[in-house]
Amino acid sequence: MFSLTGCRSSEIKTLALRLVMLTGFCLSASSAVAQPEALSRLASWVALDAPTGHEHLALDAIAEQFPGWERDRYGNLSRTVGSGSPHRVAVCAIDAYAYAISQITDAGYLRLHRLGSGSRHPLWDQMHEGQQLRISTRSGPVIGVTAIANGHFAAQHRDETAIVSADDLWLDVGAESAAEAAALGIALLDPVTRNLPAWYFGDEIGGPRSGARVGCAALMAAAQASINGAQGSTSYVMSVQQVFGWVGLGAALGNLPVADELIVLAPGAAVARDQVVSGLGGRVDDRLATRARAIRLLAPAVSDPDALMERVGLSSATALLRSLVSAIDPARTGLPDWVAAPAPERELNNLAERWGSGPNIRRLQEIEAILDQLAEKSATPGHEGPIRNTIYEALPAWAQELAQADALGNLWVEFGPAGPATVFMAHMDEVGFEIAAIDANGIVALERKGGAVASAWESQPAVVTVDTGTNIDSLVNAPQLRGVFLTRGDAVDKNPDTVSAWFGMNSEQLAAAGVRVGMGVTGYKEGHRMGAYRYASRSLDDRVGSTALLTALQGLDPARVASRVIFAWSVREEGGLNGAAALAAVVGDRSRRIYSIDTFVTSDTPLESPHFAYAPLGQGPVLRSVENAAMAVPFELDRNRRIAADAGIAVQIGLTQGGTDGTTFTFYGAPNAGLSWPGRYSHSPAEIADLRDVAGLVDLIQAMALEPVDSQ
Repeated sequence: MFSLTGCRSSEIKTLALRLVMLTGFCLSASSAVAQPEALSRLASWVALDAPTGHEHLALDAIAEQFPGWERDRYGNLSRTVGSGSPHRVAVCAIDAYAYAISQITDAGYLRLHRLGSGSRHPLWDQMHEGQQLRISTRSGPVIGVTAIANGHFAAQHRDETAIVSADDLWLDVGAESAAEAAALGIALLDPVTRNLPAWYFGDEIGGPRSGARVGCAALMAAAQASINGAQGSTSYVMSVQQVFGWVGLGAALGNLPVADELIVLAPGAAVARDQVVSGLGGRVDDRLATRARAIRLLAPAVSDPDALMERVGLSSATALLRSLVSAIDPARTGLPDWVAAPAPERELNNLAERWGSGPNIRRLQEIEAILDQLAEKSATPGHEGPIRNTIYEALPAWAQELAQADALGNLWVEFGPAGPATVFMAHMDEVGFEIAAIDANGIVALERKGGAVASAWESQPAVVTVDTGTNIDSLVNAPQLRGVFLTRGDAVDKNPDTVSAWFGMNSEQLAAAGVRVGMGVTGYKEGHRMGAYRYASRSLDDRVGSTALLTALQGLDPARVASRVIFAWSVREEGGLNGAAALAAVVGDRSRRIYSIDTFVTSDTPLESPHFAYAPLGQGPVLRSVENAAMAVPFELDRNRRIAADAGIAVQIGLTQGGTDGTTFTFYGAPNAGLSWPGRYSHSPAEIADLRDVAGLVDLIQAMALEPVDSQ
């Protein structure tokens, strides 16, 4: 019998202490409440949707949440406190680096072009490859993912060493045609930005243009506190289109009295700035010469300037706010509170009601609900506890009674008449990283697990799962510590030689938080419905397989099974097939055949040649017949095709690259065949599956399970 235990009282106490540290309550008693709240409020400004030229997406919500602000005809938002002279103007830049949709292809893919010059970081465009992006359509936000070469096809891409540019980006929105893209509300010129949550950790915040957004947070804090000098007036301005050379600022100054002092809260820099300047550079200076008598420039110190995960420490943000307050009212003591920005609008293509409520749609929504539970959890090789426990809890009662688990963490359910067994196996782990070393400053050196596409993790949010080990009593909801994957500042090649992460703590603080060498590190992830039928998330390899196997078992009547059947979820597939090998040593000798429930890595992407592995998404599950390490022998393939045909299930047949758990059983005489779904962008954060294929895969597993073991 298999059982799962929760936290014992001693573990609960330990967890409570760890959670205190993980959420930032780790400095002093006086700051125990203030620091996390301040970081959360600051991070909310970084998460605002305000692409250049489309800043109204944020400014409309700001004006609604904070009365007293007025919009000028160019789109800037301003508020004036006091009256008369001297007149001070404080300005921040609200716009975010963005792309515009420059083409919608006949196949439904989107091509992108930068809005303005954008970031100067050499990896800026590459930081958007293989990631979830957010399209701001006229009817609301839509999520897509940028294409990236399949990790399993590394041999085909080994000569591609050039850093990715904007011209290399293809945006996949789950559409199969330009008409389907249009049905999502997508149009030419719609702005596109990276889809990221408000991100903070330790005593830092991170995200695109964090320094500039901290400037706006400081400006709003001062404005809402009505900070003004002893005499005169202060106008606060959130300006638009800074990336075009402070165009919005030039327009805003035309609607205000001449500034005796213009205080510019500039984007972040490697070293904090507080200096009097003669101009800001470019054409705006002609405007400033007539509209501002003096210019003072303030900028916060940031780490990794202009990177996707540009970082700002709370102390740097506080110093910027102090400088701003002092510039406006030198006699003032104390600082105003940070205020939170409005939450961005939620995505349209994540709404189930958009796709109707027919029986087929309801079934896809049920599959999607399970995927949401599995795909959004982190579980690198050896750390599968959260997935195993979720699967166990979702098993039918009769299957829970029969469930078994070994010391390594494999989970399986065996049922049906005694005799040779048909084994179905999906794996619970995902590609990612493992902590290899931690230096005294807290820099975490990482080792790749399972062929993760390293370039797709650089300068992205990072998460370490602070679990208790690999045994079956691992915590169901192990706490997670946020951080970032660090960025090369002088990159000349696409792929980094090493990957490291930073969690805002030194080695002693990390140790106190429970972080150890050997723990798994992944990135932040969300599962998203895309278009009518697609689903995107990192770790669909093999959360789709685990979902299909679980869903098939939930719908099976064990009394109808004619032969012995084993449904298994393995551990440590990525990088070694270790869990499957351990289970094969136990049940391999009595296994008649094995079906690996895993991805068919398809060339159905804009970056791959269709000369092999071509299995279009939405055309049905795949009989994975040939791979690097094994193949389905012809008579087994014929049998599988016949079973699918008898059940009325449309299937595809193909060969692809990679290997599966089933190869560990072949040495015991059990033929291995893959029951798969076509998956795009393997081993990256942008993996995509089609829910129709998953539904077909569920039917296929059930048909195979009901087939007598010795039928031909």
